[in-house]
Amino acid sequence: MSSRRPVFVSTLALALGLLGTCASALIVPMTGWVPVGGNTNVWTDTSGACLLSEELSAQAFPALASQKEALAFASKLHIQLSKSVDTVVIQPVDRAGDWGVLAAYNYKKGADTFKVSQLYLGDAGKLRTVTGSSANAEKGNCVNEMREFIRYLAD
Repeated sequence: MSSRRPVFVSTLALALGLLGTCASALIVPMTGWVPVGGNTNVWTDTSGACLLSEELSAQAFPALASQKEALAFASKLHIQLSKSVDTVVIQPVDRAGDWGVLAAYNYKKGADTFKVSQLYLGDAGKLRTVTGSSANAEKGNCVNEMREFIRYLAD
């Protein structure tokens, strides 16, 4: 039996061959979202259809100071992600003078496919990711809320 619940995707390890550790608490401003098991680095909506998580890697990762730096990282990330996931789309995003990279892709686990949105940022010299996932066919309000949060608000 397959599960349609969103999955926690540690693409720090998936894309870059790293083991991530949790960062300080992720602030999720969406109404009704709650920490999973009291862990404020992993959040879900009330229906359980969408999942948000944050990871901080031990890997050194300086802030991306320009769009050019973000594009260079995006290119490398696209190559790495394309080796293990489908339909990869990547773009640089401006975060108040610093730059991040936003990735969207399909992740398969068994017979299920999940839509993943992931933001890569430099945080005090370390790589931090904010990741959202939902089942491929999920159409609930949480999907757009989650994607908009990752695209425009997470930093």
